[in-house]
Amino acid sequence: MRPALLARLTFTVALLSACAGVDPATYRKEKPELDVTRFFNGHIEAWGMFQDRSGEVKRRFTVQLEGSWNGDQGTLKEHFVYSDGEIQDRSWKMHRIDAMHVTGEAADIVGHAEGEVAGNAVRWRYVLDLPVGGSHYHMDFDDWMYLMDDRTMLNHAVMSKFGVHLGDVFLTFRKPG
Repeated sequence: MRPALLARLTFTVALLSACAGVDPATYRKEKPELDVTRFFNGHIEAWGMFQDRSGEVKRRFTVQLEGSWNGDQGTLKEHFVYSDGEIQDRSWKMHRIDAMHVTGEAADIVGHAEGEVAGNAVRWRYVLDLPVGGSHYHMDFDDWMYLMDDRTMLNHAVMSKFGVHLGDVFLTFRKPG
C-alpha cells in the first residue's frame, strides 16, 4: 500500500474512532432519573475548572444559575465569575422536545445545542463561539451531565477542534437544600 494512501486511511479511522463514544442509552436504567425541567428550575450554584489537554488547570470559576420553565420551554441564566476576575453571562433558551430530547440556544452557541437524556445522564453536543484574545474560535463540545441525587449533578465536557482534543471542563452543580 502506498504511504500516502495508508496515511489517509489511518487518519480516517482515527477520526471516525474519535467520533464514536458512549451512547446515552447506556445510562437508561440509572437512577435517579434526570428530568431537565425539574433540575434546571430555580437557583443552582456550580463550581468548575478548565484543564488543557496536558492536564494543567488553566481557569477556575463559579457559576450562579437561575432556571425557569413554562411547560416545555425553559430559560436558564448563567453568571460566571472566573478566578482571574473575568465575569461572563449566558442566557439559554431551552426546549424539551420529549422525555429524551432537548435543544438549547444561546448567543454564543453556533446553531443550537442538542441534548439526549437517558436515565440519570444527558449528553449535550454544541459548538461554542469562544473569544480568545481578540479572536473568536468555534469549539466543539461533547458535554455530559450526570445526576447524582436530587440536588447534585456532575459535568464533564470535552472541548475539541477538527477532532483534536484541546481540553476538558469539569463542573459540580448543587441546588440549595
